[in-house]
Amino acid sequence: MDKKVVWTEQSFKDIDAICEYISKDSKFYAYVFADSIFEAGESLKAFSNRGRIVPELMKENIREIFINEYRVIYNILDDIVEVLTIIHGRRNAKKILKKIK
Repeated sequence: MDKKVVWTEQSFKDIDAICEYISKDSKFYAYVFADSIFEAGESLKAFSNRGRIVPELMKENIREIFINEYRVIYNILDDIVEVLTIIHGRRNAKKILKKIK
């Protein structure tokens, strides 16, 4: 059975900030980025366990998938996949992820 995908306010803020940065060079690629993030998020409806466990947290229910160099971090609940945040893979994620713990 498919789960419902819920996007947190933080995940929308992250997408907006990343798209704003990308759009300085190309509005087209900013759109492509946003589209790929939302497509990947929606694919979690049926395949929520496909991502790896976030190594900084080591919690079975908090996982991530990679879209290009970005980490899409999500929480698997009973019938919901909650997209928590999107961060660049080169950023030090420990400080950001402390909020999730």
